[in-house]
Amino acid sequence: MSDPMTGPMTEVLPSWAVRVEKQSDRWVVELLAQDASDELPVLERALGEPGASWPGPYVFVVDTRLYFVALTHGPGGMVRALISDVTLQEWVLASEVVERYGIEVDEDATDDDDEDGFPAGDLDLFSDGGLPAAELQPILTADLWADEMVAAIATRLGFADELAAAIAP
Repeated sequence: MSDPMTGPMTEVLPSWAVRVEKQSDRWVVELLAQDASDELPVLERALGEPGASWPGPYVFVVDTRLYFVALTHGPGGMVRALISDVTLQEWVLASEVVERYGIEVDEDATDDDDEDGFPAGDLDLFSDGGLPAAELQPILTADLWADEMVAAIATRLGFADELAAAIAP
């Protein structure tokens, strides 16, 4: 069974971390953790050395299916970060990402009465891979779980099958 927005539908783990890298003409997805409890420096180290491949590599962390974090290298080896819902800072990883990367939190826009999440950080994170911010935004604001958002991104970038195989329970 397949969903047009997210691609192949499979049962997945509620929390996980993966490293995604394009090697030659194919994507390689490596499961880093079967839960999202790894500390941010561990995830940053999983990116490897900057400039080793293009685009990416990316590290995705889905935490409790509520939000995801994506990391990649930027200019000069700095780490670029995206969080799918900046309002979930009660979760340790979300709070660490917002603090470490100086992600702006508009307190007025993140009113508790609003059930839609607020993506924040570098919305152009996947532009080099062919998914610009304008096309990413509808994925991040759709009524999807975090793992479904990541699956939609994977479908757009071309590694949906590899991701599904890596995170299958």
